Amino acid sequence: MNLKCKDLLGLRELSEEEIMLILDTAFVMKNVLVSGNKKTAHLQGKSVVTLFYENSTRTRLSFEMASKFMGASSANISTTGSSVNKGENLADTAMTIDAMATDIIVMRHPVSGAPHYISDKVGASVVNAGDGMNEHPTQALLDMMTIIENKKSLSGLKVAIVGDIYHSRVARSNIWGMAKLGADVYIAGPSTMIPVGIEMTGAKICSNVQEACEGADIIMALRLQTERQKSSLFPSIQEYSRFFGVDDKVLSLARNDVMVMHPGPCNHGVEMTTSVYESDASYINEQVTNGVAVRMAVLYLLNSRRNAL
Repeated sequence: MNLKCKDLLGLRELSEEEIMLILDTAFVMKNVLVSGNKKTAHLQGKSVVTLFYENSTRTRLSFEMASKFMGASSANISTTGSSVNKGENLADTAMTIDAMATDIIVMRHPVSGAPHYISDKVGASVVNAGDGMNEHPTQALLDMMTIIENKKSLSGLKVAIVGDIYHSRVARSNIWGMAKLGADVYIAGPSTMIPVGIEMTGAKICSNVQEACEGADIIMALRLQTERQKSSLFPSIQEYSRFFGVDDKVLSLARNDVMVMHPGPCNHGVEMTTSVYESDASYINEQVTNGVAVRMAVLYLLNSRRNAL
C-alpha cells in the first residue's frame, strides 16, 4: 500500500488506513534508530529541502536527521538567509527549489494553507511541517505513535487536550487523527481560546481542565502561543496557569497510568509545572525520539509513492 497523494498536507485528508501505514512504518524506522547503525539507503540519490518561514528546533532538526539517516542529500532554507528577504514570493521560492530537482520539500509557514498552495505548483512532494493555525500532521503522528507504543491502541481512550486550542495546529491534527483511530478527545481552555465550531470535529468541549482530565488516559498540554495573539485573550499568565495549567492536583484526577504529553517547547509553570513535566507519567522525551522515526517513515513512504509512478 502506498499513500494516495504525492504530498502530506494534513491528517484531515488521510484515511485511517493511511495513518496506520505511516505509524506501522514508523515503528520499523524506530528499530533503525535504536540500532547501532542508523544509516540506511532508503533515500540514496534523493534530495530533501526544509523550507521554514517560522522558528523551529524539534521539527526541522528531526526532518534533517531523518533525511540524512536514510541517505538523502538535504539542505535547509530559512527566511533570514534567503531571497525571501529580497521580496521573493512563496510561489517563486517553491518553484526555484523544485527546479533544482528536489524530491521532497518540507515546509513550515505562518499562513494556513501555504503548503496546499505550493503543492499544485511543484513536482516535488510537499510535507506540511506546520501551517498557521491549521495543521501539524507529523506532530500528531508522533503523538499517536507514542500512545500506541504504550497503550497498544487509541480505541476507547480518553484524551484530554488542554490550553490554547484556538491557535494550535497540533490540536487540530491530533483531533482529526485520534478520532479516526477511535479515541474520545476532550478539550478545555479559556473560552476565548476555544474555536467556534470545533465540536464539529468530534471533540468534546469541557467547561474546565479538571473535567477534561478526570479519568483521562492521556493529558496533552499545549503551548501558550502569545506570538499569534494580536490582543490578550486572558487576564494574565498567572491566572492562565492557575486555571488552565496542568499541575499535580490536575494530574491526580487522571487514571493511574496516565500519559502526560506536550508538543514542545514547554513554558514551565505556565502550561504545566516542572514536577509534572519531569514526572514518571511524562512521555515528552519519547515524543521527541518518535518524531524522528515518524519523519523517516513519511519521507520513505512519499519517496516510495514517487518511485511507483
